Amino acid sequence: MSSRPYQLLVFDWDGTLMDSAARIVSCLRGAIADTGAEDRDEHALRDIIGLGLEEAIAALYPGSDEGFVHDFRAAYRVHFLERDPTPSALFPGMAELLADLESAGYWLAVATGKSRPGLDRVLEETGLGRHFLATRCADETFSKPHPAMLNEIMDELGLMPADTLMIGDSEYDMLMASNAGTDRLGVTYGVHGGHRLARHAPVALMDDLRHLPQWLSGSGKGELGSAK
Repeated sequence: MSSRPYQLLVFDWDGTLMDSAARIVSCLRGAIADTGAEDRDEHALRDIIGLGLEEAIAALYPGSDEGFVHDFRAAYRVHFLERDPTPSALFPGMAELLADLESAGYWLAVATGKSRPGLDRVLEETGLGRHFLATRCADETFSKPHPAMLNEIMDELGLMPADTLMIGDSEYDMLMASNAGTDRLGVTYGVHGGHRLARHAPVALMDDLRHLPQWLSGSGKGELGSAK
């Protein structure tokens, strides 16, 4: 029997593996300008990172009609996929981390608020797509915090919630995992911070995800820890 505490590690993308918050905020500002929408401050724009785009628009502009949502979504995607030059880079050591986890026998997956074209683009650009057995995006199923993305990944790979750990930087990740019945680990360097993630009973909070292999090999399930 395997000594691994989990078989499947499911990663959020933005704010967990990639430092992309600045680009997302920049693209949101571009879409706001293009559509003539009322401006939103930095906190509000960062706070919705992790949601699917339609859910993010609804959070920023409650009660908006379908025409506005369509126009805003289209403008955002043009900025993200074509126009915006704001750089996004993997957090230090993430490529090596994923390779090491795969070599250790873990199954890896992604559950993200990105669209499928957006995720496919960064997987190709980073060369990391080969590490993931399954991926789900918010435009393919229900957005976080609905459990659908995690449930579909587990169903695809034939695993149970007890086999699965969700890793993310937002409350939406923690709530999705809770709704799906899986353990969750929060990274504190992303959009919501450790004080907000701690409300959702993570098995650990981590300031540097490069400590994940050490934590997995030594912590076992259900032991709240912190790594700096």
